[in-house]
Amino acid sequence: MTLRFVARRTLHSALLLVAISVLSFLLFDLAPGDFFNEIKLDPGISAGSAEALREQYGLTQAWPVRYWRWVESAGRGEFGVSFAYNMPVGQLMAPRIANTLLLTGLSLLVAWSVALPLGLVSARFDSGVPAGMALLLALPELALAYAAVYFAAKTGWLPAGGMRGADGGGVLAHLVLPVLVLSLATLPVLVGHVRSALLQVAEAPYIRAARAHGIASGRLWTHHILPAAANPLTALAGLSVAGLLSSSLLVEVIFNWPGLGPLLVEAIAARDVFVVLGAVLYSAAFVIAGNLLGDLLLAACDPRIRWGRR
Repeated sequence: MTLRFVARRTLHSALLLVAISVLSFLLFDLAPGDFFNEIKLDPGISAGSAEALREQYGLTQAWPVRYWRWVESAGRGEFGVSFAYNMPVGQLMAPRIANTLLLTGLSLLVAWSVALPLGLVSARFDSGVPAGMALLLALPELALAYAAVYFAAKTGWLPAGGMRGADGGGVLAHLVLPVLVLSLATLPVLVGHVRSALLQVAEAPYIRAARAHGIASGRLWTHHILPAAANPLTALAGLSVAGLLSSSLLVEVIFNWPGLGPLLVEAIAARDVFVVLGAVLYSAAFVIAGNLLGDLLLAACDPRIRWGRR
């Protein structure tokens, strides 16, 4: 893989992240009200005190000035100050980000571990896998999550949510249901793409020639068709990070998993703008990093990509 290709793709990703940050900051600036407008409703806080706090936090300055101050703060890893918690956003979000990455990473590993063999079976044999995946695809993630919570509450086999005071084993127990729900939610899409990629390769002329020369079917699928389908599946691996991340935020709220999801919902309700901006930026960074990783892996597998040829 050439350094030029890596540098170009990394620069594109960085520029996209900057554009997202500018647009997000501008949209929040155009939205009416802020955190200190809400606290004016508290009879114990005067309007003058609220305005003094707004001036203290720099909210009375023009938005380009406030954006630049926020960029400087982000460069220090702070990403502004949370109004509700009165602490740097980076420090507040660090453990939440780790929990979201843990949940998303495990779900991605489980989903792909199941999707590859199921997709292979679905492509090679006339099985009921596509029908089962279509049924699973019709179920919304919210329904799967609430069904899992109901199951946990009725059986008592697994915790239904929250992990306060849990030790290492307890944390793993709290992860089972969220990982299961996220894996099941993304599984139909992954299986469908795996099946489609394998079937497309299976119809290629050189595969037909290999089949005509008497190569065993099992060896043909595992040693020739599956490796040849690596390119689209490698790209899909990066894109699946985005889908899992967006789903994980909702699942975290339902299962009370201490990730970015509950913090983001709480910050939106409180109009804690810098926490919302930090969560949006981190989420966008995860998605962009997943796509960048997929591009780099694809370029490593296929020289045509990194040299700009098709």
